[in-house]
Amino acid sequence: MSKIKEKFAELAANNQRALISYIMVGFPNEKATIAAVRGLVSGGADIIELGFPFSDPLADGPVIQNASTVSLENGTTVSKYFDIVKKIRKETDVPLVMMTYTNILYHTGYQRFIAEAKKAGIDGFILPDMSIEESKKYIQAAKNNTDTIFLISPNTSKTRIEKISKISTGFLYLVAVFGTTGAKTGIKNYTLDAIKDVKKHTKGKIPIGVGFGVSTPEDVRTYVKAGADAIIVGSAYLKLIEKTHYDKLESKISAFTKRLKKQTTL
Repeated sequence: MSKIKEKFAELAANNQRALISYIMVGFPNEKATIAAVRGLVSGGADIIELGFPFSDPLADGPVIQNASTVSLENGTTVSKYFDIVKKIRKETDVPLVMMTYTNILYHTGYQRFIAEAKKAGIDGFILPDMSIEESKKYIQAAKNNTDTIFLISPNTSKTRIEKISKISTGFLYLVAVFGTTGAKTGIKNYTLDAIKDVKKHTKGKIPIGVGFGVSTPEDVRTYVKAGADAIIVGSAYLKLIEKTHYDKLESKISAFTKRLKKQTTL
């Protein structure tokens, strides 16, 4: 059983849903990344998404795009990213997911990249631009090593949901809104309906995580009540990191995470 699957089983046994917290590695620097992760861990984040910067992050809104640009300008490379992951892994067993874009893995070769990521401490991947039609080599390389987390949207057809859910492992990522990531877009009725519909199609075979536009404890609670198995928060963390002095970063992140996590108990 993968570390991510174990986490969901543990949470279900305790009548909880997962809080998945996203930050961009190298934003605004390595020191801040380590401090932020420590805050996430002490605050109770169940799974941590560690973004790797990409020059053309199509799925991301201005907040994450900016974080990606800053990280790249600061010299974040794959090897530096893995070094930071190794440092994080020495301090925590919390499942770590790498979120980036397909070309990053393709350029190195799926087999080699995933093996190196696993060795560093990565437990799964989210590649927003990876289509199921082009995923065969990626899935084969990840099999028995890391989870492959695919995305669906509120308007994904029933047939396609069933296809994606069969190859997605760890959890299925439901994009909450039409568009890119962002700190606040308001909760849409179509998203709440989509959660119920997707759960009908997947029949409990894989957890459903909801992300994009989630920024407050109230948002988390609403999605938990709607039936989401995990709630993903990203841009809100990056905004907090951007405006917080390093000396207070760990405590601020921890306090915010605790407020979010409190809402995941059924």
